[in-house]
Amino acid sequence: MKFSGMKDNPLKVPYSEPNVTGLLINRLAYLLSDVPDHARIVVVCVGTDRSTGDALGPLVGTALSKYRSRYFDIYGTLEEPVHAMNLADTLQRITRQVRHPYVIGIDACLGQVSSVGSIQVGTGPVRPGAGVNKELPPVGDIHVTGIVNVGGFMEYFVLQNTRLHLVMRMSEVIAHSLFSAIVKSVHPAIPASTQD
Repeated sequence: MKFSGMKDNPLKVPYSEPNVTGLLINRLAYLLSDVPDHARIVVVCVGTDRSTGDALGPLVGTALSKYRSRYFDIYGTLEEPVHAMNLADTLQRITRQVRHPYVIGIDACLGQVSSVGSIQVGTGPVRPGAGVNKELPPVGDIHVTGIVNVGGFMEYFVLQNTRLHLVMRMSEVIAHSLFSAIVKSVHPAIPASTQD
């Protein structure tokens, strides 16, 4: 799978791809190279631990919080999830508390059978709730989404019955790749693969 330098062309790669982290790190670092020096990176991980499929965001947030990094702020963990009920308030809080936030939106989504297990990175916001016909505020200057199951029929039931193993593995890949890409964008001379 070749890395495309086209910013407007989203990257979509299966989490089981042998070089998945390399592809994700390269694309994310490329997108993050546009972040102004005065901006603060804010990662907003949308979802809830009450639904297996929808737990992708909070799992990513919890994994990222273990790095205790000074390079970014995290909203949305298993302990304090960002979900439909508090998303708008959370975004307002970020606007009030963070000067010049550059937001990375993380969320689970549903897709075609052939795409389940794929991780997508692209410019522009993620649209939480779209898969279950909810009108929620868009999140992010860029986004990372994980296709956790098949969409188009009984979405709530499908999210509830998504395999935890798949969601866990995808969250680990996303968290590692995102952390490495942020460090690489802050310290471009350091190879991302040497970060822990």
